[in-house]
Amino acid sequence: MRIHRTELADLGTFLAIARHRSFRRAGLELGVSASALSHALKAMETRLGVRLVNRTSRSVTLTAAGEDLLASLDAPFAAIGSALDVLNQHREPTKATGRIRLNVLEHASTLLLAPVLPLFHERHPMIEIDVRVSNDLLDVVDAGADAGIRYGGTVPQDMVAQRLSADLRWVVVGAPAYLDLHGTPDHPSDLAAHRCLRIRLGDESLYRWEFERTDEPIAVDVPGAVTLDNTQFALSLAAAGGGLAYLPEACVGPAVARGELRVVMAAWAPLGPGFHLYYPSRRQLPTGLRLLIDLIREMKPLGS
Repeated sequence: MRIHRTELADLGTFLAIARHRSFRRAGLELGVSASALSHALKAMETRLGVRLVNRTSRSVTLTAAGEDLLASLDAPFAAIGSALDVLNQHREPTKATGRIRLNVLEHASTLLLAPVLPLFHERHPMIEIDVRVSNDLLDVVDAGADAGIRYGGTVPQDMVAQRLSADLRWVVVGAPAYLDLHGTPDHPSDLAAHRCLRIRLGDESLYRWEFERTDEPIAVDVPGAVTLDNTQFALSLAAAGGGLAYLPEACVGPAVARGELRVVMAAWAPLGPGFHLYYPSRRQLPTGLRLLIDLIREMKPLGS
């Protein structure tokens, strides 16, 4: 059976909708409006004589026929993408093309990618990078991403993982005015008498602050009236005297240097796993992603 170009385009449209389960996000990936995608899908369904997607005002799900089509198309389209990407290996680095889609943690976006991307785009101006910043533990395949960046130890076991940074030191900080008023904690147990900015994890659970000194680990369910999942908010609130914050040392360094925050209980500051990039084991690593990994390792914004 001969396939026309329009049919290939329709199949690509369907795959984007199936991956994202959202016309809006699929439209952002393809560079077209959600309404245009909806019309294209309706035309495709009419031509095929079968419904592929169930749409409501709140959700987009695949029908049984849609699930069968997705299962049949995913591997061949991935193989086509890999075949096209092989051409990049025969180009000079400055002429490499393509698009990288990443799903990364907030800390990885600011500490790892932000220092590297300006030079990356100087070296590889024809490679586009689409970054989704989220602390939710999303499935990179379902999210339509080529790869994700998480802390080591949280990468799914069925993924290939590559370390991108050294382990990170986590510290407790507070504003000088707050510490003058409420006292400086010396031991993790002292936190029971303090206002702490609690951390909501990507799975909606509350993080127990972890400490360690001479192989004596302690995890504390800290008290606090404010729960958050955004680093800049935590830094601003802590600097304003709103409570103690628990963050990677690299995140608080500038505020500490300016005197806006002070590190406390430094002897108890633990090392946590560094950032790892991960991607499905069945997929070939795109050239653009390989070039990004190489540059991160070259620049070492957080150490190696």
